[in-house]
Amino acid sequence: MSEPPELRTSSPDLASYRLRRERELGSLYATARSLTALGELDAVLASIVHAAHELIGTDFTYLSLLGPDGEVTLKASEGTISSTFNEARVPSGTGVGGRVIATGAPAWVSNYLKTRDVPHDRTFDDLVIPEGMVALLGVPLLVGEEVIGVLFAADRTERPFEHDEVALLSAFADHAAIALNNARLYDESRSALKQLQAAFLTIEQQVAMMERAQSVHESLTNVVLKGGGADEIAQLLVEHLKGAVTVFDRTGTVTATCSLDAEVVQSAQRPSPDAVEQARQSGRWATTTDGTGLWHSAAAIQAGDTHLGALLLTRTEEPAPVDIRMLERAAQIMGLLILKETAVAAAEERVSGELLTELLVSAPPVRPTQRARAHARGVDINLLNVVVVAKSATKSASEIGRRLHAQSPEWNGLAGEHLGRAALLAAAPDPARLAETVHRRLRRELGSAVRVVAEPVTDDNWRKAFELAGKCCDLMQSLGVTDRGSTAEPFAMFALLFDTERASDLDRFLADSLQPLLSYDRHRSTQLVATLSSYFGNSGNLTRTAGALQVHMNTLLKRLDRVESILGADWRTPDRALQLQVALRLHDLRTRIE
Repeated sequence: MSEPPELRTSSPDLASYRLRRERELGSLYATARSLTALGELDAVLASIVHAAHELIGTDFTYLSLLGPDGEVTLKASEGTISSTFNEARVPSGTGVGGRVIATGAPAWVSNYLKTRDVPHDRTFDDLVIPEGMVALLGVPLLVGEEVIGVLFAADRTERPFEHDEVALLSAFADHAAIALNNARLYDESRSALKQLQAAFLTIEQQVAMMERAQSVHESLTNVVLKGGGADEIAQLLVEHLKGAVTVFDRTGTVTATCSLDAEVVQSAQRPSPDAVEQARQSGRWATTTDGTGLWHSAAAIQAGDTHLGALLLTRTEEPAPVDIRMLERAAQIMGLLILKETAVAAAEERVSGELLTELLVSAPPVRPTQRARAHARGVDINLLNVVVVAKSATKSASEIGRRLHAQSPEWNGLAGEHLGRAALLAAAPDPARLAETVHRRLRRELGSAVRVVAEPVTDDNWRKAFELAGKCCDLMQSLGVTDRGSTAEPFAMFALLFDTERASDLDRFLADSLQPLLSYDRHRSTQLVATLSSYFGNSGNLTRTAGALQVHMNTLLKRLDRVESILGADWRTPDRALQLQVALRLHDLRTRIE
């Protein structure tokens, strides 16, 4: 190789040049040897940029690797001042790095931002400005014929890069690429080893896991056979899985908890854990973590497509697959318990409802067999002194009946559905307070308006009390009362409507008061009854009455003349008018109820 022209005539300069080259080469080979001693990928990357910075002497150096997505990502740097620069991601076809990757050869520019010889990436250019980068040299990191990355040397002043600098950095990059590839292979080998170790558990570990799972399964089965519940399942899981276990019902309400750590169980009971919601949506299980470092694993309690609740395991370490399987198995057992309890409750409701129906349809006195059946259920028939009827415009009678059944033990009573109405036989000293209490609870549980009427029982005649309460409940709706708990007493003025024993009295009263008008309307298809109701409803004001009926004033006057011809001239007198108004109101309400 010939000497550089500028050194041919000066022996001292030649000696200085050779001495510098010897130092650079010595540093190069010493650095290369140090790289071969490293194994960790991150340590190799940091060592490469540090050694390059020391070797080439520029303001800063950095290294980017080519990813499978075609982007060049900065992995390590030395001498940089901007924190955002270390987050650079550049498309492989842009910048100095793009040219190096495309050609497999070094490339440099004396002023990166001003040059138009290479394609620019706006995102990377925005990072270059705060870093103050001007001159830039890039050399390829080659493994065989493949470029795996680029090693860069940069200055914050404009200048060219000499041939010796390019050659020195390229030589270093060749050694660095080998060390980098070895580190990558080392990482891959170590990762493969870990996967192999995880895949091949020892026979003893597998046997221990199977025995542990079998033990939990047997314990869960014993809980079912012994009639245990959610508390026993939660305690059993904590004994085997540690941490905290929380049981949620279908509404998300906590029904049982168990934990050896109070702080962990408090975290588990926070509203709407993400894992519980994810498990509910999937119908299986889900695991999440939170900001406190706790792991939450939930398993859905399902019966077909019906969601019955969830089991939540909360602890400080990630659950193993066998732990998740135990949690799922416990959720299945919990589902069986819930179905069992539901079946028992349904049978109890059915028996209670059947006895309720017998008492409501039978005439006094009560048969001894009925007393015995009630006594077997803890109910003393002699104390059942109030009948409660509840009705809602939005909820079914069966649903309200189930709610009443749940409340019935508090009043030593019976509840169910009879003739399409939800009913309760109760022992209570104050029917009005009972009506208010039942109404308040039903209103809260149903989340909608509900009418509740409580009627005292006399002479063991529950049927009469039921009929009065039911009719009054219907009357409340006709009167626009949709959400109230009361006895029938406040509606006594309308007793003719709901007291079945006075039905004949109502018929006679309406016949004496309105029968001529009703017959006239029926035979001639007129509207005299409706006209008279509107007339009284508008306090006798003819203009408002005509407007309400949407008829001409002459038409209204003719109708009122016809009323007078049928009822007599005294129909406007105070006593006769009051009788007509009451009769018209009762007739209208009875029509609505029937």
